[in-house]
Amino acid sequence: MRARVSWTLVLAAFLAFPPFERERVEEMGFGEIFRIERMRVDPALTQALRSRWDAEASAFAFPWGHIISSLEDVSRITGLRVYGGYTYPCYHELAERLLDLPVERTSSLVPRVALQESLGLYEVGKNVGKSEDEYLERLARVSRRELASEPGPQADLDLRRFLVLFLGRLLFATRGDAVHCRFLPLLEDLGEVGGYAWGAAFLAHQFDGLSALERQTSTSGFYPFLQAYLHLPALGRGDLTRPGLVPIARHWDSRRDTRHLADQLECLQEAIDSYPYLDVVWQPYLGEGDEGQPWLVQTRPYIGRLVWLHALNLVLPLNLFLTQHSLGLRQSVMEFPVRDRFRRPGRSFRGLHDTTDWRERTREQIENWECKGKAVRSDVTTDDAYLQAYALKYGGKIYKSARHQVDVTSEIASLRALLHSARSELERVRGTGASGGSPSLLEARLAGAVLRAEEAQRHLEERERDLQLTTEHAMELQGERDRFRGEA
Repeated sequence: MRARVSWTLVLAAFLAFPPFERERVEEMGFGEIFRIERMRVDPALTQALRSRWDAEASAFAFPWGHIISSLEDVSRITGLRVYGGYTYPCYHELAERLLDLPVERTSSLVPRVALQESLGLYEVGKNVGKSEDEYLERLARVSRRELASEPGPQADLDLRRFLVLFLGRLLFATRGDAVHCRFLPLLEDLGEVGGYAWGAAFLAHQFDGLSALERQTSTSGFYPFLQAYLHLPALGRGDLTRPGLVPIARHWDSRRDTRHLADQLECLQEAIDSYPYLDVVWQPYLGEGDEGQPWLVQTRPYIGRLVWLHALNLVLPLNLFLTQHSLGLRQSVMEFPVRDRFRRPGRSFRGLHDTTDWRERTREQIENWECKGKAVRSDVTTDDAYLQAYALKYGGKIYKSARHQVDVTSEIASLRALLHSARSELERVRGTGASGGSPSLLEARLAGAVLRAEEAQRHLEERERDLQLTTEHAMELQGERDRFRGEA
């Protein structure tokens, strides 16, 4: 409910603006967002997807392989532009001058209540109307009294406050009540706001949020982006109503599910684990044109390219080489990404650019963006090598439903047998070495046996940890479900 109220507040402030202010927002490239009529949250689906996110690969790991949200997904679902300049401001003491609001200097946060009050949105928000439409209308009516009706300095101040609320509480939301104003330096010249690749920054923010602590189940930000998940239509979590509307978020309607969240999540995990490979839609936009989507025309040069995504001092790779099926190619085997390939600063440094030249530190990644990345190529005719490498890397960890715990247990048993076999072979090699033989041949056999034993040991430890975590999570869900059923 809290996420929905945040969207309602932002939409009410937009509707309260006089026409000239709304035109400015549209010129910045945000207009399509505010044509979305409904935003119903589906926490079960976002949690199920989040649990399958591989932070090392910056991709979802499903039983049939990787799937990655792309720049085309952003463009078609949200209508945000993904072309233009990278979002690197140089943060100084601008907040109080540009917002005329108190700001916590050490954390770059502006209190949410003060920000809402400046737009006339706080007091009325305490009393929800009889319906959501009535509530929205009342919010807009009260907010309109506080906003400037003519162009000028006050109108600029109102617009910056609105954009900070929109960016900080919707597109780039973070956990906590305060609103981060790290994008404020980009708003000093309002005429330049539309020149940034907000969609690419949004995708980087989504990847970073999914890569947060594994025990964190909620996903902040513009949740319809993940919910309009067209790759797995058979899950039946939503419908594309009113065809012809763009972007997709305008006519994506999440289905209502009255079951308890734990029951929904359990059924979803089982459905994903058992999802037929042939029913996966790798190219959901194949054959669709660009009619009515001028922002998509300019996005084309970035689609299907290996690029680095930029959001302030956050830089993340778009590893489309992991999902070549989405480009109409056979999936080739490759070296899977590892964590910390590109070291980035921690959360506490975001927005504070007084001591680091980010343009110099990320020169290679900036040049990559300006050159529109690199093409993805594959000349293989079968996916077999990739699927074998994928199974070796993930094993039973790609299964999340309770039913597949038995499969994980069986896998652990087989790995124990493999480890025992490898160790026996190692002992035989050592015995052969003691009784004579070719040194080079013995050395090769010994090295191979050691490698297999170490690999088996590593996978065994990973599976045991995975089984333990899966069991604990299943017990938590079962306990929560029993508790709520008891209360009912």
